[in-house]
Amino acid sequence: MANFNKGSRGKPLEKERKKLFLEYTFLGQTGIKVSRLCFGALTIGPLQANLPPSAGAKVIKAALEMGVNFIDTAELYGTYPHIAQAIRGSRDQVVIASKSYAYTREGMAESLANACRELGTDYIDIFMLHEQESELTIRGHWEAVEYLLEAKEKGLVRAVGISTHAVRGVLAAAEFPELDVIHPLYNIRGLGILDGTREEMREAIGRAARSGKGIYAMKPLGGGNFRDNVQEAFTYILQTPGVDAVAVGMQTTHEVELNVRLVSGMPVSEELYQKVSSQSRRLHIDDWCQGCGSCVEKCPQGALELRGGKAVVRQEECLLCGYCAAACPEFVIKVV
Repeated sequence: MANFNKGSRGKPLEKERKKLFLEYTFLGQTGIKVSRLCFGALTIGPLQANLPPSAGAKVIKAALEMGVNFIDTAELYGTYPHIAQAIRGSRDQVVIASKSYAYTREGMAESLANACRELGTDYIDIFMLHEQESELTIRGHWEAVEYLLEAKEKGLVRAVGISTHAVRGVLAAAEFPELDVIHPLYNIRGLGILDGTREEMREAIGRAARSGKGIYAMKPLGGGNFRDNVQEAFTYILQTPGVDAVAVGMQTTHEVELNVRLVSGMPVSEELYQKVSSQSRRLHIDDWCQGCGSCVEKCPQGALELRGGKAVVRQEECLLCGYCAAACPEFVIKVV
């Protein structure tokens, strides 16, 4: 059983939602004010739940109604249409962060234009290089960074940054004054950190924050691996010096309410906990996998391997990022 403060059993959840509140903070020195809980849009898209845009928009709207004003997405996720429907009529009240693997000026220009077009907006609040590992990879993408800096001057982007699963990525970004925001993988067990320990990532985050970077963490629940101590996992992240917010993937309105309550320090009813805990997820690989190895190469956690001519996942190491599914040419991998 999770370490929750339980509310009254059976009390109507909808009536309590009016009482929910979230803490807000400024993201580093960007001047961008965000809720400490960020809606991670990966899970509603084709790499995971594959909700239709209208259904995904319903989940996002529930988050907005409960005080979440911060949405994290990426070009890879395929969730721009979901977000576009959810924010229609309220764009100026929502902070949107997106990411691209583009490494050239032309590629980044296309990525930014595509994001604005599909989201129905003329600017993106935070645009980042996706999955940077070190100073070397950041410099290798510098053409794309320069384009984003020009876009920032024109008001097309409010802040520029990187996402990373590596301690070296955080430390490198801290040394670039041009970068405003860092989105690092960070959780209570250090699960998924590519090149160091939890303590080393904590120290790197502190150093980056002291240099003025805005920090919002990803994978606080380890892809569902910390289901038995969710409250402890959230508390650890949010009490880490330098962490402004935490992005959590959510597929249902019940998950949204649970996470809002946990981050707000409010009671969680047994009814709500049971509704969410029954929705466990795992990575599924169909029997007709051809064993090409594309997923193994793509997995940032090394949780996949080829065995007997087929891909096999070590579920305890999988963060359910879904990047392997995007790399599979036969579409045999999905988060279920």
